[in-house]
Amino acid sequence: MALVGASPAVSADWRQFRGNDRNGAAADADSRPAPPTHWSASENVAWKAALPGRGTSSPIVVAGRALVTCSSGPRQDRLHVLAFDVATGRLLWERRFWATGRTFCHPMTAVATPTPASDGRRVFCYFSSNDLVALDVDGNLLWLRGLGLEHPQAGNDIGLASSPLIAGDAVVVQSEGQGDSFAAAFDAATGATRWQIARPRGGSWSSPTLLRRVAADDNLVLLQSTSGVTAHDPVTGRQIWSLATACNDIASAATVGDVVYLPTSGGVQALRSPRGATAAEPLWTAPKLSFGAASPVVHAGRVYTVNRAGVLNCGDAATGAILWQLRLKGAIWGSPAVAGGNMYLVNRDGVGLVVRLPANEQAAGAKPSGELIGEGAIDEPVLASPAIADGALYIRSDAHLWKIAAK
Repeated sequence: MALVGASPAVSADWRQFRGNDRNGAAADADSRPAPPTHWSASENVAWKAALPGRGTSSPIVVAGRALVTCSSGPRQDRLHVLAFDVATGRLLWERRFWATGRTFCHPMTAVATPTPASDGRRVFCYFSSNDLVALDVDGNLLWLRGLGLEHPQAGNDIGLASSPLIAGDAVVVQSEGQGDSFAAAFDAATGATRWQIARPRGGSWSSPTLLRRVAADDNLVLLQSTSGVTAHDPVTGRQIWSLATACNDIASAATVGDVVYLPTSGGVQALRSPRGATAAEPLWTAPKLSFGAASPVVHAGRVYTVNRAGVLNCGDAATGAILWQLRLKGAIWGSPAVAGGNMYLVNRDGVGLVVRLPANEQAAGAKPSGELIGEGAIDEPVLASPAIADGALYIRSDAHLWKIAAK
């Protein structure tokens, strides 16, 4: 099946959960204008599109399309993938599938909780029912794997949330719960299984992360559970190293170069894993960089976390030292996004929060601190993480997809 439609530069996209590099920062965060700092029903809302079902998955932006997943029906067994034109909000296509696996999930979430991932030509949509669907950017079905049928004992007592990861020419998924737990990689073009490994049983909702090192053939896939993190060869699944530590069960690791910023129950733990290493080198642990559900953001030499009390923490990425803290408004479930020197968050009540991040260079004796400089109203529940592309902010509420951009 031919793949049609040109794919623009990666920097103009937001292709996976927490962005192209899965660290919460837009690829062009310092070079392009930031989204607006204020919005309302009559200000800076470029468009608002109704969705046919529920979901807490985040949107992605690929090839001029904003894509999102939904689930509908009394049992949430109707799965939807939708693509909207980023310029107009017009629905370009919608594809529907029947769930083949378990659809039970917590009432606060939905079967459409994992965020899609794209390599620029294809889109991979994973659902809590353990269904993995591959489409091209024009909505043509490429392949489908009913992993619930292949793993009939798989399941989590409140649903799955782990988002798929692009690793070279493969897509990696992680399914962990009280039943059969596994991680697997599939050929992006054909859907054929590349590798599959057993994972610890127990509730875990974090997503796999790619450790990008200098040479692409030395990259590693990081799999996190509540008992620790393991690093794997993306091609074979072979375990390269492991670290036993109590990890956060929702927030996912972020990486910059060969350094991993691991969300643990005791704050951020920084690890170094250089080329050829068969063990992770501990660098520092920062208990005050604590977590709620949001994953860490690492950008411009700083690491940011949001704790359960709704406090934004900023630490030095080299040492873990706390630089400043800022109390936010409301409970934050989605992971923050950074662009143009600003951080964008949306609380559970649908209130958008914009924090100005201070520059690293400060006058002698000056104490840097983030500043809440703007807000925006969505007025619908929001658990998803925002996406940023080309100076626009994309927010998925329970019933709509929103594009926030200066008119």
